[in-house]
Amino acid sequence: MELHDLWFVIIAVLWIGYFFLEGFDFGVGILTKLLARDRTERRVLINTIGPVWDGNEVWLLTAGGATFAAFPEWYATLFSGFYLPLLLILLCLIVRGVAFEYRSKRPEEHWQRNWETALFWTSLIPAFLWGVAFANIVRGVKIDKNLEYVGNVWDLLNPFALLGGLVTLTLFTFHGAVFTALKTVGEIRERARKTALMVGLLTAVLALVFLVWTQLAHGGGKSMVALIVAVLALVAALAANQIGREGWAFVFSGLTVVAAVAMLFLTLFPNVMPSTLNPAWNLTVSNASSSPYTLKIMTWDAVIATPIVLLYQGWTYWVFRKRIGTQHIAADAAH
Repeated sequence: MELHDLWFVIIAVLWIGYFFLEGFDFGVGILTKLLARDRTERRVLINTIGPVWDGNEVWLLTAGGATFAAFPEWYATLFSGFYLPLLLILLCLIVRGVAFEYRSKRPEEHWQRNWETALFWTSLIPAFLWGVAFANIVRGVKIDKNLEYVGNVWDLLNPFALLGGLVTLTLFTFHGAVFTALKTVGEIRERARKTALMVGLLTAVLALVFLVWTQLAHGGGKSMVALIVAVLALVAALAANQIGREGWAFVFSGLTVVAAVAMLFLTLFPNVMPSTLNPAWNLTVSNASSSPYTLKIMTWDAVIATPIVLLYQGWTYWVFRKRIGTQHIAADAAH
């Protein structure tokens, strides 16, 4: 395997890890308005991801940095062409981090309610826009002979991309509902399971249409395997949720995310950004990559750093593994 092929795989794994972790993270943020009935329950939901949300975003930073270093042409074209949606995602992530930290700084109801509203929208908008972005990457965009994006933001709002956005939005919400059922006790746990069922059924319809559309338009044998795994995992997640096996439901909802994102990368390879103007102008793993020496240095860095990141993040989840409920929220912390 060539080093640029290896780094395509590594970047795919980083994005898969990000969507697996930040997926339920976004989902819980969305559920603070859809599931929680009062401020105490919203505090419970926030506490389920409070210790881990910032660690989940490490995967995004690493994926972006790896793309910049390994595939500078891809990075330049992507960030120039998708400037507005990516800027909006960045602003949402900034405000979202502030909302986590500042919500409890003052006791006034309107102060906390405003930050909770900010948390909801800054979870929902990126969950939708990431799907729009990746659907456009798979579908292809207007890239000219100079390997530069020559379209506009309206070109990105096509039916395929909008459907991709709805799929990630519903899938992440389902993933978050399953995670909430896994991490909570009492009435909120039961409502999370019911919410997971309703959102999961909607996700199943949207995801099936989108994945089949992707397969028919861009897929091959390997992506077909990923599609089948995604569909079966989603069905298994719904079944496990129904019988109250939240641990297995979370495993299978996570596998759905993993398989669905893997399918997108499998349909993309060896391209990194196809051109809709001329296939000869596609950005590929070869014409968009850095020098072999750069990729070699990056590979050694990844070998050293990756185990450390996995260890400390795994330790964080282990430390904060217990379920919580409204009884664990002190009165002064909820209000």
